[in-house]
Amino acid sequence: MIRLAGAIAGLWVLLGLLGLLLPLEPNRVALSAMFTPPLVETGQGLYLLGSDELGRSLLQRLVDGAAISLLVALLSVGISASVGTAIGILAGYRGGWVDRLISRLIEIFLAFPGLLLAIAMAGMLGPGIDNVVIALSLMGWVGYARLARNQVLSLRRRDHVSAAVALGRTPAAVMRLHLLPLLMAPLLIEASYGIAGAVIAEAGLSFLGLGVQPPQASWGSMIREGVRYLLVAPHLVLVPGIALSAVVLSANLLGDALRDRLDVTSRSRR
Repeated sequence: MIRLAGAIAGLWVLLGLLGLLLPLEPNRVALSAMFTPPLVETGQGLYLLGSDELGRSLLQRLVDGAAISLLVALLSVGISASVGTAIGILAGYRGGWVDRLISRLIEIFLAFPGLLLAIAMAGMLGPGIDNVVIALSLMGWVGYARLARNQVLSLRRRDHVSAAVALGRTPAAVMRLHLLPLLMAPLLIEASYGIAGAVIAEAGLSFLGLGVQPPQASWGSMIREGVRYLLVAPHLVLVPGIALSAVVLSANLLGDALRDRLDVTSRSRR
């Protein structure tokens, strides 16, 4: 199962890179080939995954949507992890009023459902890929900050940290050189789950019309457009829906495998 999940995730990354690099034509309209079923050849060529209501190739739009989801996931997770980790380490190491202030801010963000907060942010910022990344980053930094803070609270009393302070290391150097490396394992696990959450959140925002705008392809917008023709051409929903479900499931499975591999206590029990 883990190998299958890795293969699906690798295929998603490959399709995303191809969508960014290859000169595809996902928006080319061919009305004579509208609603073509999968694996049917028409005068416009062979449609491996069929075509939509405008005769656009679902395969090319699927690849273009993979590029969008990959780009949004990597950017949003990267920004969230960087900002959240820095804030969490600062709160856990400094303590005092800094910790109390950051903890209250984290609690305020946690009081709102994550997707609802992302919808509100995207609604205020407006549609578009850039605004989706900003909205997901504003939503996602909280988990990394809380994780980093809790880990630092238990690590800052370690002997090597006390020795670094005694030797005159600055607080910035202690946090960067002696605390951050010890946080990498749990942060990587959190990031693996964050990628799955970012993919499904981007698709949800695009489905609601707050993400990628037509005619640009996104798995969420492809599902939204295909719902109207579900009884006539179910492949318009099935193709992006299966792709979205497979990518999210594989990311979660890889996150579980990474957690089992990096968790020292679970390995010692086995």
